[in-house]
Amino acid sequence: MVIECIPERLDIKQALFAQLEQHARKDALLASNSSSFPITAIAQGLQTRDRMLGLHFFMPAHLTPLVEVVCGEASNLESAQNLYTFMRQCGMVPVLVRKDLPGFLANRLQHALAREAFALIDAGIASPEDVDAAVRFGFGFRFLAAGPVLQRDHAGLEVHCAAGATMYPSLAANKEPGQCLSQKVAEGKFGMKTGEGFFKWTPESIAQEKQRYQKTLLAGLEILKSELPSVGDAAEQ
Repeated sequence: MVIECIPERLDIKQALFAQLEQHARKDALLASNSSSFPITAIAQGLQTRDRMLGLHFFMPAHLTPLVEVVCGEASNLESAQNLYTFMRQCGMVPVLVRKDLPGFLANRLQHALAREAFALIDAGIASPEDVDAAVRFGFGFRFLAAGPVLQRDHAGLEVHCAAGATMYPSLAANKEPGQCLSQKVAEGKFGMKTGEGFFKWTPESIAQEKQRYQKTLLAGLEILKSELPSVGDAAEQ
């Protein structure tokens, strides 16, 4: 298996896989760690598109258990299932994305939440700090124990169905990133890398935040360790 992790430019990814098709073993899987480009687009023009798959890790990759195994339009499903099993054997938590969409599975869920979050900030309903607190110490806290589907079974499907019927008509449906986010980008305020995003950063505060962030992730892994595959686990999907 070959895993590509080069910069997010479609043209150079396509060029690289055209070379890999010529030089990699004929039975080798060709996987891309792209977080945005559809696997079908990267594999366009390849003669062996059936062995082309997405294998999308999440930052920080050495701590985050999830990995997405993504099928393109021409990907061989059996190869994807074999890759899924292999990633479990590596101690990861794979999810199989059977259809190729921009953002795959996890990033689509993440951006759906972000769209509503930034819309609430734009409307003056909540501050960035309060949006973060609502997620981290409210429903996001519960997500460590149960995802959004299982959580509904805990709470009662009829409760959430009724709540959805009330709220969905007023949820953000904008097709562009939120104004508060776009404005920061236009001003060159990209976050830690430029010293300011929604919050101001110094080298000292960045170091402190990264230490806190990693410590929290490690604590979360400790809580979840009994549910994570162990390295060498041969469990089937």
